[in-house]
Amino acid sequence: GFCPICTLPIPFPLNQHSVLEACCTKKICNGCVLAATKRGMFDCAFCRTPPSNNDACDLATIRARVAKKDPAAILFLGQNYFFGQRGLQKDTRRAVKLWEEAAELGSIEALYNLGTAYSLGNGVQKDEAKRTQFWARAAMQGHVESRHNLGCIEGKKGEHDRAARHFLISANMGYKKSIDTIKRMFIDGEATKDQYAGALKGYQVAVEEIKSHDRDEAKRLGSLERKTSRYYCSKDY
Repeated sequence: GFCPICTLPIPFPLNQHSVLEACCTKKICNGCVLAATKRGMFDCAFCRTPPSNNDACDLATIRARVAKKDPAAILFLGQNYFFGQRGLQKDTRRAVKLWEEAAELGSIEALYNLGTAYSLGNGVQKDEAKRTQFWARAAMQGHVESRHNLGCIEGKKGEHDRAARHFLISANMGYKKSIDTIKRMFIDGEATKDQYAGALKGYQVAVEEIKSHDRDEAKRLGSLERKTSRYYCSKDY
C-alpha cells in the first residue's frame, strides 16, 4: 500500500512501518507520523482527528464508516472482531463475513485475509482451493504477500520454476521474504542464477524507491508508540 501523505509505497511488513488510524482507516507511514509529531501535530496526520483512547468512540467512528459501505472500515471492523480488540468479543466467523463484504467492495487486503482464514481454518473450514483462489485474486491486484504465498504453494508442490516466477514478482515489489526464499532456492539448485540475480536487482531498486529521510529517522528511533492493527503474517516457504 501507499502512504496517503508522502505517496510512497510503505515498506514491508506494513505493520512495522505504518500506523492504521481508526478515525479515517488510513495507513500512515512511520516517516510521515514522525514528521507530523516533530511539527507539534499529535492528531491524525491525515484527517487531523484528535487521538482517542476510548474504544467506544473508535468503534462508533468505524461503524459510521461501515454504514456508508467503506471497504477499509469494514475490513478494519473485521480485524477488530478477529482479534477481539476495542472491547469486542472475539468472533472469527463474523470477521470472515465482514471481510467477504469488504472484498466484494474492492478491498484487496480482505481477499488476502480470506485466503489466510481458509488456509488456517480460522472462522471457516480449511479449504486449500479457496485459499489459493483468494490469494490469486489479491495477487493479480498487486498484493505482495499473496503473491509470495502463491510461490510457497508452487514450491511445496515441487513446481520450482513457477514458484521462482512468483517470488521474482514479489521481490521486485520490495518483499524481503521473497528475495530470501529465492536465494535459498538458488543455493539448493531450485532456481537459476539469472532468476536470483533478477530478483535481487529488482528488490534493491524497490527498496531504494521507498526510502525517505523521515522514514530512516523513524527507523533509527525504533518502533513508534502508536497503535497498529494487522492480520497475521503469511507462512514462509
